[in-house]
Amino acid sequence: MIIAVRIDGRLIHGQVANLWTTKLNITRIMVVDDEVSQSAIEKSGLKLATPAGVKLSVLPYARAAENILAGRYDSQRLLIVAKKPHYLLKLVEAGVPLEEINVGNMSQSDTATSITRSVNVDE
Repeated sequence: MIIAVRIDGRLIHGQVANLWTTKLNITRIMVVDDEVSQSAIEKSGLKLATPAGVKLSVLPYARAAENILAGRYDSQRLLIVAKKPHYLLKLVEAGVPLEEINVGNMSQSDTATSITRSVNVDE
């Protein structure tokens, strides 16, 4: 059911919405982010960016883990996207099997170290 997992500070944008969902035949995008899941404005923007025919879930990590482990998405092709790697670590710690993670754009900040032009990491 989990087809791909991606870290991307932009969450759903052209590359995720068009390339990844089409190439991997994704039927649901799950954004895992405690803050975004509480923001009606951000959720509305993500809904607009989601391709037609693809379902969207924007969930805090605990609910995402609960739903995945309960088999709620077993019949779907799921792309999990998070802004920051710590949400994916929390999913793994909760028992969600994430075998591979694609690292996309992770923006610069005052505390981040640049690894590549588009990947910046902190502790």
